[in-house]
Amino acid sequence: MAEREHLRRLGNVWLKNPLYFITACVGERRKILAAPATSAVVIESWHAAGHVHGRAVGRYVIMPDHVHFFARPHSEAKSLSAFVRDWKKWTTRQIAATIRINPPLWQPEFFDHVLRSADSYSEKWDYVYHNPVRAGFVATPDAWPYSGECNLLAF
Repeated sequence: MAEREHLRRLGNVWLKNPLYFITACVGERRKILAAPATSAVVIESWHAAGHVHGRAVGRYVIMPDHVHFFARPHSEAKSLSAFVRDWKKWTTRQIAATIRINPPLWQPEFFDHVLRSADSYSEKWDYVYHNPVRAGFVATPDAWPYSGECNLLAF
């Protein structure tokens, strides 16, 4: 019996070191992230993610009310949901103390997508890299001060 066409893709779902595209939104879509103090907290947490959570964070874009970033687990990483949960807790405490807001900071859910090819990675990055331009914040993506790369995550 021939393997069904749609089932052939399932082997690509279980990748040894998957690269995830993650989006998390601020509760009530409050516009508090694209500022020097709050973005510094988020970026610092991503730099520490490898040591603290077992996940390397690569490229990112911080928008006023949400973030996009790419992450890859190390061999002994926490689950993706545990990583995002703990990352949200830590950033909530730090940002709440920094700008004196009441938690919760983040929406409870987050969006994740497993990237299965270098093309998919490039497409996602191109899309989020241009978000500040589409939103009218800057004329070119390079002018947005709240994007960058913590670790090189090659596909």
